[in-house]
Amino acid sequence: MNILRTNKLSKRFGNFTALNQVNISVNEGEVYGFIGPNGAGKSTTIRILLGILKATEGTAEIFGKDTWRKSVDIHKRIAYVPGDVNLWPNLTGGEVIDLFLKFRGGNHKSRRNELIERFDLDPSKKCRTYSKGNRQKVALVAAFSSNADLYILDEPTSGLDPLMERVFQSYVLEAKQAGKSVLLSSHILSEVEKLCDTVGIIREGEIIEAGSLSEMRHLTRTHLHIETSEPIVSLNKLNGVHDITQNGKKLSLQVDTEKLDAVIKYVSNYKILKLESTPPTLEDLFMRHYQGTSEKNICSGGAS
Repeated sequence: MNILRTNKLSKRFGNFTALNQVNISVNEGEVYGFIGPNGAGKSTTIRILLGILKATEGTAEIFGKDTWRKSVDIHKRIAYVPGDVNLWPNLTGGEVIDLFLKFRGGNHKSRRNELIERFDLDPSKKCRTYSKGNRQKVALVAAFSSNADLYILDEPTSGLDPLMERVFQSYVLEAKQAGKSVLLSSHILSEVEKLCDTVGIIREGEIIEAGSLSEMRHLTRTHLHIETSEPIVSLNKLNGVHDITQNGKKLSLQVDTEKLDAVIKYVSNYKILKLESTPPTLEDLFMRHYQGTSEKNICSGGAS
């Protein structure tokens, strides 16, 4: 079942096009990774999804409802965490969490207390005394304490230490297992790769790559480290081989995934003593899109 969908979503500010025909689809029980650099259009997209901005063209729907016209109804079933949380300075963290939960109704006290403990938050302190990381914790506790059907998380771990990032990841996976949906915008590619089922890469207001990680990895390269009993010759003449570094009988290289079988067969003629293979990562794919014009041309033939 589709929870969130945009269709040819566009947003212009005067002559500037912030979004150009952006298509996103998030299904029930799915974690969607939305990645791109600052200024690529991620936050503009999220503001439209939250009903803060009105699209210039195209449509954005959550739970089958228009995000601009039905934003009040939609907000009853979503939880949102921004990358820079602003809180009421004279309230304590606990009071802010309770206020957010009161808006939703229901009794979330045990869940609230569990999350406060897991995120190591002191709820008795005034919000004006909190660091950035602690402000993020308040928002995350409030979000995961609610019984939302969709979590919209825009750089949610900004300011958190690695231990708290792991706590955050565990609650995202718990939400997924409960059939909830998550739209996760993040700069931490390892986090996206660990949590997300589907990824969309946005660049200059356009989705330039989207799909499941398994579908997208064919565009990346496998890293090989090889040691042979005889020096390998003419390896650079093979199709799909890149960035060869050779030191006698040891070499490292990158191979287009679809050419991996042919390359392995070729080097096996030189009596392989050691072979290490590193699978392609989301970071490999991301960097191929962002390392400059020549690299972009390789990928495409052609985030805040």
